[in-house]
Amino acid sequence: MAFTPSKDHKRHARELKKIEKRRAREEAREEKLRAQQAAEEAAAKEAAEKAEQQERAREEAEFEAELKAEEEAKRKAEGGA
Repeated sequence: MAFTPSKDHKRHARELKKIEKRRAREEAREEKLRAQQAAEEAAAKEAAEKAEQQERAREEAEFEAELKAEEEAKRKAEGGA
């Protein structure tokens, strides 16, 4: 006579399967959240670096403009004297 699992055993197996699925969903959700947070951090870092580069470029442009104005003023003073 063949052995057939009891209903209780089958119920227990179904419950374990549900628990495993739930755990897998939760892990996937957590992984997705971690990936999203990492992407947000990377975007924030990139934005900060871009802002810093723009600030440096602006300061350099101001410096170049001041230098050019000083050279022109010096040239006019030498030419006018």
